[in-house]
Amino acid sequence: MGTSNYSDEFKQDAVHQITVRGYPVRKVSQRLGVSTHSLYEWMKLFGDPAPKKSGVDHEAENRRLKRELARVTEERDILKKATAYFARGPQ
Repeated sequence: MGTSNYSDEFKQDAVHQITVRGYPVRKVSQRLGVSTHSLYEWMKLFGDPAPKKSGVDHEAENRRLKRELARVTEERDILKKATAYFARGPQ
């Protein structure tokens, strides 16, 4: 097997497709004609030194909390109106 020398820009673009765009390593490997082993090595070289995946999807958590806040705010407003209605007493 011959060795091919790829530019650093090519390697970084390949790593970008995997890490940022989310393409599977196998698909990028097939598309670029590079072995998966090479891609994993390039990921070690050019990828983020420490992945920032904490296991929490902050955007999804934020959406969930906003929905919960809206629900609780609506419940509070309903209770305020009910309290004001019953505080008036019989008419």
